Amino acid sequence: MRIKIDPTDAKYLVSLALENVGVLHESAVSVANALIQAEIDGQPGHGISRLSAYIDQVKVGKVMGDAQPKVTIPKPAICHINAELGFAFPAMDKLVSILPAMARAQGLALGAVYRSHHFGQAGFHAERIAKQGCIALVFSNSPSAIAPWGGHRPIFGTNPIAFACPRATSPPLVIDMSLSKVARGKVLLARKNGESIPDDWAIDEHGKPTTNPDEAVKGSMLPIGDAKGAALALMVEILSASLSGALYGFEASSFFDTEGDPPAIGHAVVAIDPSSTGPHFAERIEMLLNAMTEQDGVRIPGNKRLQRREHVLANGLELADTLYEELIELAHHSHA
Repeated sequence: MRIKIDPTDAKYLVSLALENVGVLHESAVSVANALIQAEIDGQPGHGISRLSAYIDQVKVGKVMGDAQPKVTIPKPAICHINAELGFAFPAMDKLVSILPAMARAQGLALGAVYRSHHFGQAGFHAERIAKQGCIALVFSNSPSAIAPWGGHRPIFGTNPIAFACPRATSPPLVIDMSLSKVARGKVLLARKNGESIPDDWAIDEHGKPTTNPDEAVKGSMLPIGDAKGAALALMVEILSASLSGALYGFEASSFFDTEGDPPAIGHAVVAIDPSSTGPHFAERIEMLLNAMTEQDGVRIPGNKRLQRREHVLANGLELADTLYEELIELAHHSHA
């Protein structure tokens, strides 16, 4: 059964649930905006399903609810943000508000965030920078899930990458992907349902392909593109953690439970002012995309997300009744 709710009301309930356990109002609103946008965009794995774990982690100090990100500008085109072991979203909001102006002044700019947590949809951050007229490249590491190619012990996270750029007359083009062949959540769901998984999703702890989700959880997710995907995961790990001063994926605790210290992972964002290297960038993008869509069957990345947004705007946000009831319960009964 599905229940419709106005997205504004959903954001209020998420924010209320977080403030009830001591999260600062501004931070709670930031988290709520990100979680509900993920629901709207059809990415529920980054949506309200995260709220219960977030609240539990605030209660035990794995996420600092009263954290306020600290911004430093060590060089004119560099923004370095300490998330102070709080939620990632307030730190990313600051970065998104600062970086485009830096890029316009210098041609390009780098933002690096450390001592952070799960930052949700990478594309959510990239798109907001593209809406300000810049090209965005976004990277994050995450708790270990992928082994280096040829190995069997996870070192890298699923390490998302996003790209966004402005268009002439449409919302920005957004490309968003993680580097595991499938989301780890699909393996966890198969385990919960007692189902097997395809043998090209994961390996067991001995490095052998497995169809058993229990063995897959003990082992490693497989990267997209095999060795090439593992190399990309290494690249993202370096950009996100080495560059920012954050923990590596194999040092970080889980985003999903209350065990261990704060994950303290990192993110990196590059913003580029396309006008720095020539005019008519957005118009040239339209020419490229039109050349693609002249072929039957070609779809521009992100179009389904935009269609979903229009549907939600017209009809409201639909949630599973169990998720809706959980949200109501957390909003009205969670406490520090």
